[in-house]
Amino acid sequence: MKAVLIWGALGLVIAVPIAAAAMSPLLAWREPTYIIAGFAGIIGLVLMLVQPLLAAGFLPGLPAVAGRRVHRWVGAGLLLAVLVHVIGLWITSPPDVVDVLLFRSPTPFSVWSVVAMWAVFLAALLALLRRRFRLSPKIWRRGHTGLVAVVIVGTVVHALLIEGTMEPFSKAALCALVGAVFLKVVIDLRIWSRRR
Repeated sequence: MKAVLIWGALGLVIAVPIAAAAMSPLLAWREPTYIIAGFAGIIGLVLMLVQPLLAAGFLPGLPAVAGRRVHRWVGAGLLLAVLVHVIGLWITSPPDVVDVLLFRSPTPFSVWSVVAMWAVFLAALLALLRRRFRLSPKIWRRGHTGLVAVVIVGTVVHALLIEGTMEPFSKAALCALVGAVFLKVVIDLRIWSRRR
């Protein structure tokens, strides 16, 4: 019963912001590429909620070892979501995306988005090169966790500053949960002892 409640709560937390965004009246004036790009960003935010739960083995039916295996695949999905988000926005407005990437955009949320994007790329690169460079578990954990912290802070601030298709209350709740779950996993010493 506990497992059903946990999975049900997670499903609800994921579905509500997506459904609320899908009902946004702002979508009526947007072209399909822009809508896909926007929803890729929302999916990326949702995946950031799931990632620490998988890494920690907190999801019923997915013990730590299996959870970390799924964590790698979800991480690839997160990377893909970021790429679809950025490329989709670039297709709809190349000058705006260039300005954002060069830190010339006047919008305050853009700086946070670029920092978060590069941190996602670096976290993925670190994961790919971990064995090649024979990183110790301690260095790997600190590097990966530090980069993920930058991703989460940058993404949450980016999402909260944008007034777009995401409904404000569900967006704020999702952002708060993403930050709280990450902190819980990092602080919980049992996670590190399991990895040792």
